[in-house]
Amino acid sequence: MATVVNVHDAKSSLSRLLKRAASGEEILIARNGKPVARLTRLSSRKTNTLIGAFAGKLHMADDFDAIPAEFGPYL
Repeated sequence: MATVVNVHDAKSSLSRLLKRAASGEEILIARNGKPVARLTRLSSRKTNTLIGAFAGKLHMADDFDAIPAEFGPYL
């Protein structure tokens, strides 16, 4: 069950409410007794790196690391 807090109390104790939300509690912020916002913990998002996801989809030229002839004077 979510805890209902009015806007004035939420403004004066935001740090405390954030700690409670971070621990997993759901807090509803109400105006005139009607909930208008929900304060909850963000889910931790893991990004899965797909090893080999582009296998066979990319092409690299045989001379990709060759220095162009016009760069000769700068070497």
